[in-house]
Amino acid sequence: MTVSRSISIVIPVYNEEDGILDFHYKILLPAIDKLVHNFEITYINDGSRDNSLKYLHDIAAEDKRVKIVSLSKNFGKEIATSAGIFHSSGDATIIMDADGQHPPKIINKFINKWLAGAQVVIGIRIENQKEGFIKRYGSKAFYRILNSITSDKIIPRSTDYRLIDAEVRKSFIKFTERDRITRGLIDWLGYKRDYIEFNAPARLAGEASYSISKLTKLAINSFVSLTLKPLFFFGYLGLFIMIGSILLGLFIIVEQIILNDPLSLNFTGTAMLGVFISFLVSLVLTSQAMIAVYLSHIYSQTRERPIFVVNEAESVNLLSEK
Repeated sequence: MTVSRSISIVIPVYNEEDGILDFHYKILLPAIDKLVHNFEITYINDGSRDNSLKYLHDIAAEDKRVKIVSLSKNFGKEIATSAGIFHSSGDATIIMDADGQHPPKIINKFINKWLAGAQVVIGIRIENQKEGFIKRYGSKAFYRILNSITSDKIIPRSTDYRLIDAEVRKSFIKFTERDRITRGLIDWLGYKRDYIEFNAPARLAGEASYSISKLTKLAINSFVSLTLKPLFFFGYLGLFIMIGSILLGLFIIVEQIILNDPLSLNFTGTAMLGVFISFLVSLVLTSQAMIAVYLSHIYSQTRERPIFVVNEAESVNLLSEK
């Protein structure tokens, strides 16, 4: 027999007036009303400029399980999601989009994985209807590059559609970073994970609010927040140029000056000057690498992430504040 639990559903909303009513009444409610759990539905109005907030108030007036968190302006999906997680209170919190591409009909699968012991359940998108060429292959390139430069590997096609345990939520809300990637922060926390694969249907209405430029900005923020390796890239480049210029310089000295050009390469003064300038450039780049070392330490301190995270569910005789 399944024990009834308290489940919070967090749904960011930005200009979804054309589809929000269908999403709530035709897609979300049929999926959760047949489950035995107690649901709290938190819609976060992220400064919508259309009638989304009005429709949300209409929904809340009819459904007492619905809470509305209305932000003072458009802060972006990542901040809106964090606001919803902060205001959730269930034994577990499910994060999903309001456009219907995170199908609520599989919510029970997320809950079952959680009840089986997973503290984080991540939705993996297998297919996405009407996904453009740029987004499809740009996503593949993004994950390939990110996983090549980060120590914490991210599952390709992982989404914000995920469930987090109350303990994970308690750790998450301690983050103070502003340029945040929600899924990246949750992944950084660790905890016991499991995965659900799903096919994303087409949007209920309207166009995706994430344009190519916004997705590019999101990718850049991901690289910056999840890894420090880009800071050291030019240092490595400078080291490579330095080794090459030293070896080439030594070769020119031996071949041209000491051995009197037996290979008849006839290096000119301009060529020698170019090698010397390359060496000077390498010094500048390697100096930047030294600065990057200090910047990385400053960055790690200023973002104020916890130095460790305790998994209380797996610990024994641990006293902590509740």
